[in-house]
Amino acid sequence: MRRSVNATSSSRPRASQPSASAPPVIPPARAVLLAEMLRAVAHPLRLRIIALLCPAEMNVGALAERLDAGQAIVSQHLRILRMSRLVDVTRAGGEARYRLAEPHLRDLIRCVESCERV
Repeated sequence: MRRSVNATSSSRPRASQPSASAPPVIPPARAVLLAEMLRAVAHPLRLRIIALLCPAEMNVGALAERLDAGQAIVSQHLRILRMSRLVDVTRAGGEARYRLAEPHLRDLIRCVESCERV
């Protein structure tokens, strides 16, 4: 015995009509900007730099020491982060100090650190 189902009385939303609780679709232009930001972050050393800058600003020498990397390499990665507007620099007394320009990067670091798949 088959039951007849009326398409308009279905309790499931149609694919073309998202439910009120469905997550919003990212507009294409915003998706491009987000992808560019993720590309800037998507390098192991840059991720580590961002993590070190979460609690406080630091200079290149301190970052290089904590990362066990050369200052030139750290400077190159800081330049990429600066060009992506994720990190700011303040120069005073001959010293450059770097800090996060985008505070939500702290949330991103916490999020990826909590991933259990890695």
